[in-house]
Amino acid sequence: MKLKREIYLEQIRPYYDSDIIKVITGVRRAGKSILLETIKDELIEKGITGDNIIYINLEDMDYEYIVDASDLNAEIKNRITSEGKYYIFLDEVQHVDRFEKALASFRATLNVSLFVTGSNSTLLSGELSTLLTGRTVEFEILPFSFLEMKQYYELNNMEWNEDMFYDYLKWGGFPLRFDYKDDKAIHRYLSNLYESIVNRDIVGKSKSADKKSFMDISLYILANAGKELSVDNIIAAYKKDNKEISRRTVYNYLERMKKAFLIHGVGRYNVVGKTALSNREKQYAVDVGFRIINTNTINYEDTFFLENIVYNELLTRGYTVFAGKTHKGEIDFVAIKEGKKCFIQVAYLLSSESTIKREFGAYSKITDASPKYVMSLDKVDLSHDGIVHVNIIDFLLRKVELMLT
Repeated sequence: MKLKREIYLEQIRPYYDSDIIKVITGVRRAGKSILLETIKDELIEKGITGDNIIYINLEDMDYEYIVDASDLNAEIKNRITSEGKYYIFLDEVQHVDRFEKALASFRATLNVSLFVTGSNSTLLSGELSTLLTGRTVEFEILPFSFLEMKQYYELNNMEWNEDMFYDYLKWGGFPLRFDYKDDKAIHRYLSNLYESIVNRDIVGKSKSADKKSFMDISLYILANAGKELSVDNIIAAYKKDNKEISRRTVYNYLERMKKAFLIHGVGRYNVVGKTALSNREKQYAVDVGFRIINTNTINYEDTFFLENIVYNELLTRGYTVFAGKTHKGEIDFVAIKEGKKCFIQVAYLLSSESTIKREFGAYSKITDASPKYVMSLDKVDLSHDGIVHVNIIDFLLRKVELMLT
C-alpha cells in the first residue's frame, strides 16, 4: 500500500482551492507523483467530481504530442467542458517548452487550481518567476524520513523495529528501495536510479557535461557530504587517476547537482554576529543512500551520515538550516523557523568523557540564550549545564520536539 505523506499534505491542503500555483519539486523518485495522486484522491473525497479533475503525466508517451505551451493550452481548454472550478495536475511539467506561458494563461483566464511537479529547481526561476511573481508556492519533497519508513512498514504489515535505523542510515529512504530486501539489489536500484537522474536531468540537458567525469566528481561530493568542501581536494582526487578538471567545471557540476536536488548547500551562520555568511557552504546529500553508491560500505560511526539525516529531517520539518560559525570553532546546525532558532550538535555515541566534553563544550563560548541540543544514539539522558541531550532516533520518530527562542 502507498503511504499517505501527511507531513507534506498538511502543508499543501490550505492551498487546494486557491488560484496560487502549487509547485511540487524534488529529486526523481522521491514520491512527487504519488503525492499528486493522493491530493487528487482527497479532492474526490471532498466531493469534487472526476470530470473536474485533469491529470497529465508529461513523461507518459500518451502525451508526447504536448511539446510546447500552445499544445498544452489546447489540451487543457479542450478538456474543460463545463462550468465550475477545475483542478489541473501537470506531472513533470518541465518537459513542455515555455510551459510557464501556459500556466500564466490558465491562471489568468480559467477558473482553475493548478498543481505542477518538476525534478529541476529551475522550474521556479527565469520566466516563470517573472510571469508569476507572488503567484506560486513551492514544496520540496524528499525521500522517506525515518518516521515515514516506520509508517510504510506498518502500513504494509512488515516487521519493523528501531534497530532498522541502521538499515536506513546505510540505504536511505527512496520509496522504491523498500521493495528490495537484498543489499545487492538495493545497491543496484540506487545505482541505476542515480545514473537515470544524471542522464535525464543533467547530461541529457547539457552538451557541455561529460557523463564520466560528472559521475566521478558527483559521487565523490556525495561520499564526502557534510565535510568542508574543498574544490582543490576534489581536483587533487581526480588527478590521482591522471585526469585533469578545472575549478570552473567542478563549480558547474556542483550547481547542476543542486538543480537536480541531489545536494543541498548549507550556508554559514555567524553565531556571534547572528548573521548569515555568504561564502563557503557545506553540502548534504538528498538521501544517504546515494552516499555509498561507489563503495557499498558504511562506517556507522561516521558522524557525517548522522548529520545528513538530521539535516534532511530539519528540512522536512520546515526549518531553514545553517552551519554555525563561532570564533574558534563551529556548531553543526543552527535551525531557524518563524524568526526563532536553536543550536544542534550531532555525535555518534558519547562514549567517553573527552567526547562529552568536546560536544557539549562546543557551546562554551556562546552567550546566545537560544536552546542548545546535543544529539546522539545514546539511550541515557546526558543533559547538563542547560544543554539538552536528545536521542537521534527519538528525534526522528517525533518523540521529541525542538524548542526555539
